[in-house]
Amino acid sequence: MKENVTLAWIAIWFATVGQLLFFVGLSIYTGEWGYAIWSFWVAVVIGIPTSINTWKAHIRTKKEQG
Repeated sequence: MKENVTLAWIAIWFATVGQLLFFVGLSIYTGEWGYAIWSFWVAVVIGIPTSINTWKAHIRTKKEQG
């Protein structure tokens, strides 16, 4: 099965940065900054390990190609 690493990178960036920007906008709109703080920590906890695993898959895919 072929791994689509590019799609994985797009999903990671959308999940981490997109979520953070959405909640920062929500925080600006409502004036309650707890939304942005919680979304930042969720993005860090989910985004960093996922990025590491995707980077390893990227390296593994490059080795398999040649």
